[in-house]
Amino acid sequence: MMRARVIELKKNRRVAVGDSLTFLFENRDTVLFQIQEMVRTERIVDDARIQEEIDAYDVLLPGRGELSATLFIEIPELSRMTNEQVRRTINRFQGLDRDGVKLHLGDGPAISARFEEGHSKEEKMAAVHYLRFSFPRDAEAILADPRQVVRLVVDHPNYRAEADVPAATRAELSADLRT
Repeated sequence: MMRARVIELKKNRRVAVGDSLTFLFENRDTVLFQIQEMVRTERIVDDARIQEEIDAYDVLLPGRGELSATLFIEIPELSRMTNEQVRRTINRFQGLDRDGVKLHLGDGPAISARFEEGHSKEEKMAAVHYLRFSFPRDAEAILADPRQVVRLVVDHPNYRAEADVPAATRAELSADLRT
């Protein structure tokens, strides 16, 4: 029951930006579901290990006035690639965490993503990143206004793409900011 509800919820929280990046905007329900899935699939029964999972995913919960997202670097040909090819594909995004992702709100402010530290190093980049967008009060109204255009923009030397944030996603995110 919860699984079906969260899968449905995630449909309106996922935004593909180009063919290589997907953003999943998180909330309490999506994070709780992820923790439960990890505990179930890893068959974790020890209270201390369960707490470790909770602590690990706690960073995904947005704070007040924030949106949080998981950023996935998509590799469609993964099964046909060598480990070295996968590494090169992911590493082409080196530096993305340095002001490469922004949420553009109509004619208003562009909000830069703040990446969680520890998911990229000079020699190695992770395929999954956790990031946050801190919203000034006036920006919340722009997100909720259907007359405004809201876009996720990735501007990186090796990857430039942008995508409109759909109305259903914006409604979910606006509700997140109000809670």
